Amino acid sequence: MPARSGKQYLQAIDRLGANIWVDGKKVSGNISDHPSLKGVMKSTAKLYDVQLLKENQDIMTFKSPSTGSQVGTSFMKPSNKEDLEKRRLSTQLWAKESGGLLGRSPDYMNTVMMAFASSSELFSLQDNRFTKNMNSLFEKAREDDLCFTHTFINPQVNRASHYIENFSQTIAAQTIDIKKDGIIIQGARLLATQGGITDEILVYPSGGAARNPEMAYGFSIPSNTPGLKFISREPYSYRESVYDHPLSSRFDELDMIVVFDHVLVPWERVFFYQNPEIASKAYQESSFHLLAVHQVTSRRIVKLEFLLGIAKKLIETIQVGEYAHIHEKISEMKVGVESLKALVLAGERNASLDKWGVMVPDNNPMDAAVMLFPRLYPRFIEIIQLIGASGLVALPTSADFSSEIRDDLDLYMQAATVPAEERVKIFRLAWDMTMSAFGSRQTLYERFFFGDAIRLATGHYFNISSNSSELDMVNQFLGSYED
Repeated sequence: MPARSGKQYLQAIDRLGANIWVDGKKVSGNISDHPSLKGVMKSTAKLYDVQLLKENQDIMTFKSPSTGSQVGTSFMKPSNKEDLEKRRLSTQLWAKESGGLLGRSPDYMNTVMMAFASSSELFSLQDNRFTKNMNSLFEKAREDDLCFTHTFINPQVNRASHYIENFSQTIAAQTIDIKKDGIIIQGARLLATQGGITDEILVYPSGGAARNPEMAYGFSIPSNTPGLKFISREPYSYRESVYDHPLSSRFDELDMIVVFDHVLVPWERVFFYQNPEIASKAYQESSFHLLAVHQVTSRRIVKLEFLLGIAKKLIETIQVGEYAHIHEKISEMKVGVESLKALVLAGERNASLDKWGVMVPDNNPMDAAVMLFPRLYPRFIEIIQLIGASGLVALPTSADFSSEIRDDLDLYMQAATVPAEERVKIFRLAWDMTMSAFGSRQTLYERFFFGDAIRLATGHYFNISSNSSELDMVNQFLGSYED
């Protein structure tokens, strides 16, 4: 099957009928009809339809190497710099549909799967069939246009550096038994964004957990696998009204706790198990991180542009463009956007083939992009709050405009350039982006997307230290002194 439509995506998820719990109740009936899920599912379905538009075909699809069908560009293994550019353009076409707010649009995990499949020989260090498993799943994902979520964070029971879990009570998901048919997983993982509304869930370790053999595994299973349960955080799509909640009603990607209740992972779905060495190599020797950063940063550029657009719309609406502090703030935002653009282009310009024959962006600008964005994003949010000020608080709802107080609102809520209802519509967009529960989650999400900023800085420091070019230049300069 070639690249699928939005209708096909919705039908596939409804057929799966994953075990999802929202607000203390199990989701029943069609998942795509559930009030807390249908908004984001409809938005995801639209992405698939955008992919099929004739004008987008050249960017968003490519010819499958195995079937000749047109399949999604996000599955394409880049073999040259032009391929990297095409992947970026494809990501940004999708990102523009949501203002970059869908951090788990299908292309993110498609990129991860492509990166792991490209380096699948790593899994043969444990068993040749595990390489075959990865390649087989990736080909199925590409040809059937599957979508994935993933989970790799353990529950925050105790974050002290010396903490070791008491294995008499299993909390973090781990291998508890090896069967003839596969491995048995028991426990929980956190933060499976869009959990239960994707075809598959990819499960792999992260950080210190990989040192524990029982937690050093990698596999992918369908979202409706027996024993698999998704428990949602509180939904932020409080109302279906797009006027009142223009972003949260459509783009609230529910974050899930994933519970594995004696889940059997069949051998054909396992990539490695009880193997800390492969868990480490999967990160260090594949190009997973750099390719993921390239996709994420491409989306983030669109998100910053969207925020800049909101700021400019507020300025236009209430006519504050004459003030110098406004000029400074907008200039600051534009510099941030252009900096991120430049880093991606530099990464593509200096890209090279990895040991697996995949063209990957240069790590230096990619690492810089990872470090820079969590500083830019909260500042962009702050600038919009400073521009909107009290206007972001005094916001009636669509119901108010349909009531007998409409005349009062038309008089007192008008703006310099637009009538009251339009002004409130604009400011509600800025509020949902910067002040609502949805907006606050977006800020936290982007702060920690790639992990803790301090740990990231430490990793970046050692990468910088391993490159002696700058130090060599200074040493050469010092050595050139003449008395």
